[in-house]
Amino acid sequence: MYPTNSQPTGPTSPGGAQHEWISPDFDRRGTPKQVAPGYARPANVRAVRRPSWAALLTTALLAALLASGITVGVNHVVSEPQSGRSAQQEDTLAATVATPIDNWEGVATQVKDTVVSITTRTQSGGDAGSGVILDTNGHILTNHHVIRGAESIEVQLADGRIYPADIRGSDAATDLAVITLKDAPANDLKAASFADSNTLKVGQPVVAVGNPLGLSHTVTTGVVSALNRPVTTRTIIDQGPFQKVAANVITNAVQIDASINPGNSGGPIFDATGSVIGISSSIATLGQEGASGSIGLGFAIPANLASRVADDLIADGVAEHAFLGVQVGDGQAKDDGAIRAGALLGSIEANSPAAKAGLRPKDVVIAINDQPVASANALVGFVRQYASGDKINVTYLRGGARQVTEVELAARPDSL
Repeated sequence: MYPTNSQPTGPTSPGGAQHEWISPDFDRRGTPKQVAPGYARPANVRAVRRPSWAALLTTALLAALLASGITVGVNHVVSEPQSGRSAQQEDTLAATVATPIDNWEGVATQVKDTVVSITTRTQSGGDAGSGVILDTNGHILTNHHVIRGAESIEVQLADGRIYPADIRGSDAATDLAVITLKDAPANDLKAASFADSNTLKVGQPVVAVGNPLGLSHTVTTGVVSALNRPVTTRTIIDQGPFQKVAANVITNAVQIDASINPGNSGGPIFDATGSVIGISSSIATLGQEGASGSIGLGFAIPANLASRVADDLIADGVAEHAFLGVQVGDGQAKDDGAIRAGALLGSIEANSPAAKAGLRPKDVVIAINDQPVASANALVGFVRQYASGDKINVTYLRGGARQVTEVELAARPDSL
């Protein structure tokens, strides 16, 4: 399933919970719709029932709000070593093929055994999604919304074999999760390699592989159509006559035009070398009632973030998140005679990374490591890409003057 964007409605995730996009660029969840198969909904999460033949495709659709002012909907595309990976597994995960494969047929052949289809059972039914094999210990990376609320999980390999799986760890803040196959022979598993998503270029060709609409190992091609696209997804659950925001995901996503649909959630996006550059998480839709499916705007969690969170989840079952220690909103400030959009800082936590770096309330952050920051969500998305201890250069405007400060990020761990 997919998360969706919206304002006032939100994007949906291929998992099934209702989501709301609030990104200044565009939101990731939309009006309630079918989400991609693979998102496990708790019994109290509202979802729209899919056609009877596609029971695995139950998901919720949300509307998306683009910073450009265009309103669309986005759907989620869903339809245990304590010390982490071994050195050999780390090498496998980080390896990147040096030269592109000659054609997409070659890429599809190379990566097909690294992609799996995921089916979950919940109190309210079932969903389906996708995943990618991380190592020969049977760790599978997917979306949090694919397995959320699952009472049972089954994973189908490329050759048709099906294995049960347990949740190793799940991180709602980044919409990522790791599950572990039970009883799967290690020598039969092929791990995917991950590329450096910081090197991605707009226009670069990519291929998505997954389980859209229950059609396992479907391959679609396209290009990277934008980078660092701020996408915000809210998971909304019903509590009696009231609603509660259960999760808020903000990602500076990789935008792609390869067709992805409910069921692709949690599946990998590959580059021309056969390396993972992102994990499918949401799609944009027009937002009309009854409309669903790809319109050529899909969003993926960058590979660097996905790989780092996966390592945390395998090692400890929880993910560590860096933070600045500020309240933030959308803002504008004068910059060399022009008006520039940015992230307006509110209160600053005492002894936080922001305070130690000299940032103050009313500063307007306009760049992180020379990458433009045009909104509050963009700032949050950038910070979530880093780990505690990382140092970033923050460019901000104060009193009409541009300044730069180095911030060493600290950790604020999340619990399961």
